[in-house]
This record gives sequence, C-alpha cells and structure tokens, in this order.
Amino acid sequence: MKLIDTHCDALLKLQLTKRLHMVNQTDLLSYQHDPKLDTNLERLKQGKVAAQFYAIFVEPDLPDNEKWQHALEQIDFFYNDVLPSPGMVHIREWNQLHDLKEGEIGAVLTLEGADAFGNDLTKLRTLYRLGVKSVGLTWNNANLCADGVGEPRGGGLTLLGKDVVKLNNEHRVFTDVSHLSIKGFWDVMDLADYPLASHSNARALCDHVRNLYDEQITAMFQNNGLIHVVFNPPFIKEDGTTTISDLIKHIDHMCALGGVKQIGFGSDFDGIGQFVEGLNHAGEYQNLINELMKHYKEEEVRGFAYENFLNHLPQ
Repeated sequence: MKLIDTHCDALLKLQLTKRLHMVNQTDLLSYQHDPKLDTNLERLKQGKVAAQFYAIFVEPDLPDNEKWQHALEQIDFFYNDVLPSPGMVHIREWNQLHDLKEGEIGAVLTLEGADAFGNDLTKLRTLYRLGVKSVGLTWNNANLCADGVGEPRGGGLTLLGKDVVKLNNEHRVFTDVSHLSIKGFWDVMDLADYPLASHSNARALCDHVRNLYDEQITAMFQNNGLIHVVFNPPFIKEDGTTTISDLIKHIDHMCALGGVKQIGFGSDFDGIGQFVEGLNHAGEYQNLINELMKHYKEEEVRGFAYENFLNHLPQ
C-alpha cells in the first residue's frame, strides 16, 4: 500500500555530511542508495512511499547571520540530490499529489522553525517560491515567532508569528504545530486555515513534552487539522523496547478521539537515532501497514497511509 510521510531530516543529514567532508574528506552521501540515509531513494521505493516531505532545519544555536545560508544549503541538496533521483517529482502545487504515476515519488519541501528567515518576510516569501508547502514556526527553542516546547516561558505567538500564519493561509501552506509551545498551539488554532502536526504523538500515552494533550488532539480534529504520528521511540513509550504495536496504540487513542479520517504518518527518519522494532528505515514501512491491517479495515488503513492527507489538502 502506498503512503505519504510528512517529516524527515534527510536534507540536514546531507548538509552535515558535506560540511564534515570539507573538513576531513569523509565520504559524501549518495541520496539514491546510501545506507546511512533512512529515506534514500531505494528505501522509499521498497517502503512504497508515494510522497516524502523534506524538512529544512537550521540549528537554533547557529549565529543568526549564518542561518539563512544553512537553509539555502539544504534547499540546494533538495534540488541537486533529491529531485534528480529517478522518479522524483517536485510537488509545487497540491493537486500534483493526485497526479503521481506508478513508480513516481512526490518530493515536498517544508520548513521546521522560523529561525531560517528571522523577521524577514521577504525570505519567507522566497521559501514559498522555492516550494515550501508547510511551515513550523519553531523547533524546541524560542524564536522571533513563538516559543517552542523547550522554552520554559511558554509564550504564544508574537505579532510576527501571527503574520506568518496569515501568510501561510494566503499561500495555501500548512502551519505545523509540532514543536510549538502549548500557548502557541492555541494561538495557531485561532488563526490557521491549514493546521498540521507533522510528527507528534499522544501525551496521554507517553508524557513527553513533544506530544499533544487530548484537548489539543481534539481541537486539531475539530479544526480540520491532521496529526501524523512520529516513529521516535521516546515519543511512543517512556522506556523499554518499542514495537509497532506500541506505535499503533497512539493511532488507536487518536481514533477514539474522533480522528480516524485525520491521522497519518510523519516518521522523522534521518532525524532520530533510536528506532521502533521493524521500522528502522523507510524501506520497512510496509511492516507498519501489515500490522495495521490486523487491527483496522482496509479503507481506514488507506486513510492513515495516504487518503486522509489527500482529503485535507489546502484549497
């Protein structure tokens, strides 16, 4: 069964490897088949991934005057390493996801944290032009748009952050609430036409600051938002070996809150160092699909895999 994955960090991994190569001549990564990449082309095809979202992520502790350059470097890898791979299709308009042919993989560019553009909305508009289709205002830290989940202050959106959400609405771009502070989350609920949690789980099952409380999950579903479960073990289970069954419990919980038609997958592959048993990379995605088929109707599993997302595209 084909599927859509709304979060991976392959661009950051490609960038960091290139920068390391420039210092000590270590090997560069080949996007098509390098086993160091969880989401290389070969593995995406093995896992039947029909669309992969690629995050631009700028480390928050970088000097401000270097952040835009780091974002551009990652975008350069998207254009020069990911897109030239056989069968890759750059998704610039949402309707292209409906038109993908057998064997093609849609490649979607996203932004994880506003650090890349600071308070320069010209840079944000440039990112839209380059193809960014989802914007998360923060990572775990605070920035000029909002506080992230790791900021003790717990503030909401600034005036700039609210302007960014409004621009996302105008450009038919998702506003991603994964990593946002709780107050920031509720501010987004008031403003966003297209809310998305690209990689978040249920806090009722695993009390991690990156997960969503039931009230947040319910609000997302009531606001026509999507929640894509993440495969990072610390967000699934507090200790011990993490299995696919443990991950499915988060899907069960969200379904019980009314989200059967608004749940999907956001693996966080290439951004995590621990793995669910049987979900070590994108090539093993069908293990999750096969296990879900034991618990849910086929039409529901198709929803989780790709149809829910296609049914909630920005209009």
